[in-house]
Amino acid sequence: QDEYKPDKDLSEVDLKNAIRVHHALATKASDYSKKSNVLKLKTADWRVFLFQAPSKEEMLSWILRINLVAAIFSAPAFPAAICSMKKFCRPLLPSSVTKLCQEEQLRSHENKMKQIADELAEHKLHPVEKSLKSKEAEEYRLKEHYLIFE
Repeated sequence: QDEYKPDKDLSEVDLKNAIRVHHALATKASDYSKKSNVLKLKTADWRVFLFQAPSKEEMLSWILRINLVAAIFSAPAFPAAICSMKKFCRPLLPSSVTKLCQEEQLRSHENKMKQIADELAEHKLHPVEKSLKSKEAEEYRLKEHYLIFE
């Protein structure tokens, strides 16, 4: 709601409230109907922000620009920690500039999408009992939630 003023220095509060866009995705908020021209930004830490643009063209422009900057600052994820336990760990998402060109990054994202889709299909082949309130059931739920979100 606040208007950006280029001649005003950023305050500590501004920096504290900044939204990191590495590994984020901006899309049209098609499931939001209260206002028009609204875009949804999902961040790497699974937060969701809604922004309203003055027009459809500007909304599409914002989506394009946010996703471009997000892609530039989305180096491939580090692999998750490996241990002898079956505990699920999300991979680490660096906020550094990618060293891949756009074509390589697109291929990397396509490969990651296929890998996650395969992993989700495999995960669903071995469900745990929903009635269990064990650590195993919670781990299963967390991993499934992560794979669907990704």
